[in-house]
Amino acid sequence: MIYTICSGILRLLYRLLFRIEAVGAENVPAQGGVLLCSNHISNLDPPTVGILLKRKVHFMAKAELFEVPVLGPLIDKLGAFPVKRGGVSKESIKLAIQILRDGNVVGIFPEGSRNSSGIVKKGAASFALRSGAAAVPVAIVGEYKLFRKLKVIYGQPVDLESFKSSTEGDPLELATEAIMLRIRTMKETGQPTRE
Repeated sequence: MIYTICSGILRLLYRLLFRIEAVGAENVPAQGGVLLCSNHISNLDPPTVGILLKRKVHFMAKAELFEVPVLGPLIDKLGAFPVKRGGVSKESIKLAIQILRDGNVVGIFPEGSRNSSGIVKKGAASFALRSGAAAVPVAIVGEYKLFRKLKVIYGQPVDLESFKSSTEGDPLELATEAIMLRIRTMKETGQPTRE
């Protein structure tokens, strides 16, 4: 209930302030585990990726935020789960995979922290391969400038099964690159990618 109310308020605010628009939301499976893999340009990205969808999206958040009065209980109700300072712990990884195996949606930013260097981490591919979740590439196109259009593009799930038995390199690296290639393509074309 709290998630529905808060996401509705944020959706209204984002539409007014950033003219946010979803493209390809139908590519996000209505059931089963889904891993949303998005580029990362701002601290505003988590709600941007999640509020336009009908399904609740879970995101990792710094453990310290859960200790802040009001904010801590709120982000917990909104589906966030804690990550300890210094990196993603084994507990956080296990929890993310379990959330996916339970048929829920998790959002992740394969680039890690906000950057423009193109450094990619393998966590997204690992989560998807280990949980069996659909890996959906997401591209945030535009900037968080008042009354400028911001587009969120959801591509078709990336088929990662072929990478499990690959003999041409590290399966996680190949799967991660496939996901990131889709994200880059959607940023360039402004359209959802197809298999």
